[in-house]
Amino acid sequence: MFKDLDPILHSQLRLAVISLLVSVKEAEFTYLKEQTDATSGNLSVQLQKLKEAGYIEIEKKFKDNYPQTICKITPGGINAFEEYVKNIKSYLTKH
Repeated sequence: MFKDLDPILHSQLRLAVISLLVSVKEAEFTYLKEQTDATSGNLSVQLQKLKEAGYIEIEKKFKDNYPQTICKITPGGINAFEEYVKNIKSYLTKH
């Protein structure tokens, strides 16, 4: 049987964000925007969906009078990513 893929992570942009955060643990909004080539609006919406799923935490603060948004992956986000990768691999090894 094929395992169901997590619909939250099955979105290309959300998967890209989680993949980046797995390796760096936390990143600024601008870094994620540059790395994913996403628009600010689309990235904001997708980050909110990841936050609502409990996969990331979003911290908003100011740095040198400029707003700064930091995204951090949660343990739940790491687990969800690892499970997603495992399930994708099962698709690739089915005959």
